[in-house]
Amino acid sequence: MSRKIATQLTQGTNGTDDGNTGSVVAPLNFSTAFRHPGLGESTGFDYSRLAGPTRQLLEGQLAAIEYGTHAFATSSGMAAIDLVFSAFTRSGDHFICSDDLYGGSFRYFDERQDKYNVQYDKWNGINVDDLLLKIKKSTKLIWLESPSNPTMKIIDIEGVAKAVHAIRPDILIAVDNTFLTPIYQNPIKLGADVVVHSATKYLGGHNDILAGAVIVNDDKLGAILQEELTTTGQTLDSFDSWLLIRSLKTLHVRMAAHTANARYLAERLPTLTGVDKVLYAGVGGMISFYLNDKYSVDKFLRALRVCSFAESLGGVESLITVPYIQTHHDMPVGDRLALGITPQLIRLSVGLEDKDDLWDDLQQAVAAAKEDKE
Repeated sequence: MSRKIATQLTQGTNGTDDGNTGSVVAPLNFSTAFRHPGLGESTGFDYSRLAGPTRQLLEGQLAAIEYGTHAFATSSGMAAIDLVFSAFTRSGDHFICSDDLYGGSFRYFDERQDKYNVQYDKWNGINVDDLLLKIKKSTKLIWLESPSNPTMKIIDIEGVAKAVHAIRPDILIAVDNTFLTPIYQNPIKLGADVVVHSATKYLGGHNDILAGAVIVNDDKLGAILQEELTTTGQTLDSFDSWLLIRSLKTLHVRMAAHTANARYLAERLPTLTGVDKVLYAGVGGMISFYLNDKYSVDKFLRALRVCSFAESLGGVESLITVPYIQTHHDMPVGDRLALGITPQLIRLSVGLEDKDDLWDDLQQAVAAAKEDKE
């Protein structure tokens, strides 16, 4: 029976303990070791680095909501990125990425290039023909993030997948779907091969879980990822797996509320004196905006009373980040500025507070940021 995503999220793990207690909430299993019935026999669980009951339930949910067949829950979003590149690239390989990404991704890519001779090129995310010209014989993977972090650039994932696979079916298209989640974007249905999440963000949604996820819809890719994850051991622990199962139950309602609040603010921020430009993808809870040069970013941050100046995003609490000095500080200054990541760029992860309270907070903080000198 095909389920719509709201039903899958809410009911996907219900009934999984019917053979025991019949509990509505999935049980939490902490065991790292499992007894064998006899020599050469297994219950299906041997050692929790390989598989565990709670993580297995979570991975089934992740696969279902991203239209995949295999999902892997990792210990962080960076661990998810590392799993993909460790599994699918080797020394001498080449990959292409969109030019506006989470700064930590570029830090990781630079390390792969410097230490492991996995070379990469950047693509502006606009002209697919330009992307095709960057493909080499050694190209194994194309890494996309849409909307991009932090300038909210939208990439035609379906167009990229069709064009690339038409000439090189062997190249994997990997999409970081952290910002939109499967509520608003399904990369596998658009032709992508690999979907990645920092599950710390919207999937977790409460700023209390550190987790990542990788999902594929191919048995061969799934086997390669499973072998790599078994070897490296970057698996998500049982308790955080259980917390993530709990959090996924409300993903659809949270994303709707994030979007409603973000749309409200995105419409009003351009009217606010001191705000030069607003960047918003139209859905989801992420907004970026530029403070005018005559306004102090530091004063703005210190004046906040509802929003918090803090790392991360995607939680129920509204968080504000300055990418130039936080998430993208390792990127060369010239590259940051070329992408529009200036010292005046503010990234806002819109939470679930009352929309008018958020608007009032932003208004007063921007007003407080006005410099006295002209």
